Amino acid sequence: MTGFSFLSTYPPTRCGLATFTEALAMAITRDGEPDARIVRMMDELAQPAVAAIRTRSRIVAELASVGAADESAIRAAARALSASDVAIVQHEYGIFGGEDGSDAVRVLELLTVPSIVVLHTVLDAPTAGQRAVLERVAGSASALVVMTAAALSRLREHYAIDLRKVSVIPHGVPAWAAAPREAGDHRSVLTWGLIGPGKGIEHGIRAIAALAGSEPDVRYIVSGQTHPKVVAHEGETYRESLHALVAELGLEDRVVLEDRYLDAAQLAARVGSADLVLLPYDSRTQVTSGVLVEAIAAGKPVVATAFPHAVELLGDGVGTVVPHEDPAAIADGVRAALGRLDSPNRSVAAAITGTSWADIAPRYRTLADDLIAHAAVLTA
Repeated sequence: MTGFSFLSTYPPTRCGLATFTEALAMAITRDGEPDARIVRMMDELAQPAVAAIRTRSRIVAELASVGAADESAIRAAARALSASDVAIVQHEYGIFGGEDGSDAVRVLELLTVPSIVVLHTVLDAPTAGQRAVLERVAGSASALVVMTAAALSRLREHYAIDLRKVSVIPHGVPAWAAAPREAGDHRSVLTWGLIGPGKGIEHGIRAIAALAGSEPDVRYIVSGQTHPKVVAHEGETYRESLHALVAELGLEDRVVLEDRYLDAAQLAARVGSADLVLLPYDSRTQVTSGVLVEAIAAGKPVVATAFPHAVELLGDGVGTVVPHEDPAAIADGVRAALGRLDSPNRSVAAAITGTSWADIAPRYRTLADDLIAHAAVLTA
């Protein structure tokens, strides 16, 4: 039986990386197998007291991610990770200490077991430091996982790495429980997740203003707290600017800025009750979006700006891709998508077939088993 360890942020930290790791850890650890070991990345915003961790996963170490972690902490993390058969490391520049997150390299170098590094961000125009760190991470890892063809293409075009190490395994999606759409004489458009500058919510609000007079009425719900790191650096300035924009446009009865973090059950209910999901992100470089795949998994029409993951998944009628920072185009996309609500869209289900966490976990297990077998051959 293969035992797994994970290096990542982890609940109660509230971020996409944490929820990704929790979902994968729970899915990959089958009955009768060892518990998943979690080495939880911490930062200055994380609470030192760890909330109860769900059964069959546990924290065995914590590693500070601000600045350069000291050598003893890095060695402790590597020892904890190496106590399992395979270590799965979630890579995102912002969670590791050192210049451009270079502490990740040191942890990988100290591992005594095979490692799988999941690349959540692959930049198409990295700085020299970012490129060097990612190439060193790739060199130290036993295997690399990206979640989209766009990410693989960027690795091929912009980084000097061994592509034989790379597997494409899609982002897993939850098994959404069915929930009714909101009753009433209006249509509900939803954006969710931690918010901050770059989410483009101001463009979504202006698009709702452009839909004034539509029949039925269109309402916009933005559900999620401001990202803790945004709050730490600039307070609630961004959220306050959104409230000011809503007031300026007279949309108080059509836009709701819901300042709370939804747990899994609350999120399932919120997504299920929406008519359409809007992702008005400013980013032109995002190769992986958990919100995007979860919206598709929920069977919701999606209108998104043309970031790479959206372009990749929303073709063939699955959803609608619109230009960035263009409220008029977003409004047109929302209007057209809402007009198709009652038309069956079989391509939506096809887009995420085989990507539930129960489907994704065996692909990681197979990759891990191959790495263990290869390591055994090398040491025989």
